[in-house]
Amino acid sequence: MTTQACLPVGSTTREAAPSVRRSAYSVGAEKGQARGIGNVLAFSMKLSTSLTGGSSLPLKNELRTIPKRPEGQFSAAQKWKSMHRLICFPHAGGSASAFRPWRAVMPPNVALHVLQYPGRESRFGEPLIDRMPDLVRLLTDELMSQGLRQPYVLLGHSLGAAVAYEVAQELRRRGRPGPDLLVPCARQSPTEPRRGEVHRGDDDVLIAELRRLGGTPSEVLADPDLRRAVLNVVRNDYRLSETYVARPAPPLECPIMVLVGDADPECSAADGAGWAAVTTGHTTVSTFAGDHFFLTPRRREVVAAVLSRLGLPAVNAWPSTP
Repeated sequence: MTTQACLPVGSTTREAAPSVRRSAYSVGAEKGQARGIGNVLAFSMKLSTSLTGGSSLPLKNELRTIPKRPEGQFSAAQKWKSMHRLICFPHAGGSASAFRPWRAVMPPNVALHVLQYPGRESRFGEPLIDRMPDLVRLLTDELMSQGLRQPYVLLGHSLGAAVAYEVAQELRRRGRPGPDLLVPCARQSPTEPRRGEVHRGDDDVLIAELRRLGGTPSEVLADPDLRRAVLNVVRNDYRLSETYVARPAPPLECPIMVLVGDADPECSAADGAGWAAVTTGHTTVSTFAGDHFFLTPRRREVVAAVLSRLGLPAVNAWPSTP
């Protein structure tokens, strides 16, 4: 197992902007609400109230598939069969639409899929899950129900990095082929438990944590209803993250590409190097300019770096939305 420092790879990809179904899932990202813990969640809950008179959004227990081209006629089964798949796992307090803008920088031979955790956006009415084994079983079931097959990449941001790792282990336990690449972002290795007490704190403690990491608009925290809903989900996800301990398991066999922000207070490049302990494959660490949420302003470079690692060419695409 080796660790190698890598420079981020630039990208100039362009692609025609797709038509978008108007929903809480898509609109939040269109309006630039995808950055920061609780941001998309708050926007989608506010929108769901205006659309449904206070009732929750329709429930959908599904893999979130983001279309890239309005002219594409591929069925879900065809996409799984013919394309590389980039499967993304959101951060704590986040939701699937955090990755919504990524569609603009994806080449046509890579399908973007984002898993939605229960209790937010299209799954707002479902109970939150605060135990890693329960969440992993649910998400793995959903991936398998979609006919998961290689080639595919698992990419997770912060809490999502731990979830992606555990899903890779669960898929192996079920006898399924592993990912071609695991891409943990902004989180240290599962061998270094991230224990903490933030989830036990009062609302002021949670708000201070959101402000420390950045990205949550002050208007979200100033609105009593939005603040209460956001903090409920954030507390749940922090409980999941801070009580998570990786179960003993053989190392993975896939390569790991760790991504970190150079100003992230949570995970340094040295922290990222610890992921080499959980695989027999080659491990690299790439550093990008930015804080804990560097994926948002640097998504073009991130996608280009992942494609380069897979040996896939980038394509021209329209500039991604904020």
